[in-house]
Amino acid sequence: MRRQWVLLGGALLLLAAIVVLSVAIGSVTIPPGTTLRIALAQLPFAHITADWPDTYATIVLQIRLPRVALVGLTGAALACSGTAYQGLFRNPLADPYLIGVASGAGLGAVGAMLLRAALPVLGVWLVPFGAFVGALATVALVYGLGHTGAASPITALLLAGAAVGALATAGSTFLLLRMGNQAVRVLAFLMGGYGSAGWSGVLAVAPFTLLGFALLYLYARPLNLLLFDAEQARQLGVDVERVTLIVVVAATLTTAAAVAFSGLIGFVGLIVPHTARLLMGADHRRLLPLATLGGAGFLLLADLLARTVIAPEELPLGVITALVGAPFFLWLLRRARHATVL
Repeated sequence: MRRQWVLLGGALLLLAAIVVLSVAIGSVTIPPGTTLRIALAQLPFAHITADWPDTYATIVLQIRLPRVALVGLTGAALACSGTAYQGLFRNPLADPYLIGVASGAGLGAVGAMLLRAALPVLGVWLVPFGAFVGALATVALVYGLGHTGAASPITALLLAGAAVGALATAGSTFLLLRMGNQAVRVLAFLMGGYGSAGWSGVLAVAPFTLLGFALLYLYARPLNLLLFDAEQARQLGVDVERVTLIVVVAATLTTAAAVAFSGLIGFVGLIVPHTARLLMGADHRRLLPLATLGGAGFLLLADLLARTVIAPEELPLGVITALVGAPFFLWLLRRARHATVL
């Protein structure tokens, strides 16, 4: 128990350090101490003398801090939902991208963009709503196709996810060709990026992700019981259908919120939950918080690399996560195969 609390405390401190560095480092490097003082000066009870240039405050408060908040929320959402999917499907290879949920959310978001361009009166909430509908439809379809008997075998689930994800990607590409002058913006969205991140995006994402986190944390114990088969979970008093529905909706909600404002950023929901499980164990009451913190930190580090590797240009964030995630996935697949053989 003590080790688990130490891990959570260490993850929180590490995330705080990553946040400070992410805000401080960029085309204009601001000393981390000054960055921290600028942020703390915004608190009502803090009395800090503003001895820094006005441009520093503008960069920190209006450009980098909202981007860091949005990246952190996205990483936390993808890792938390990936943890839930892996527990629900009893499958260490399940994540929002491998089972096609993020691709479905992307299709819904692109379709909503196309519709909003034709009918601007529909408002800014159309894109997240479209992403949620696309993600929910995709996870229902994948689970229905991959479900055989009382369990979802890895092969069936991954094949169904790959097929449905490819279909959703093809649909997104078709819609992209219909976007005309907006195609470049939509393509940048699909590759994952935060070039236009602002506080409006943070305020739009936060309610959905926080609601999803709350639901998943509340259902952490039933999710533990679902690690057994459905019949054993029922004997232990779990309403399997109700818990499954709520967990799927909550995980899909967090994924859709991340995709709707951040584009397609893969492998976060695979790498972080698996690493957190190796460190923390399978108890979702502690695993979900650790994965949430780890997802935020991992994506912030990836975003820092994306902004600095070829500065002053910026790499799409999805490129960085794929470079790290693809080898990890191959290792995990090989490990799972050896475990099956043995």
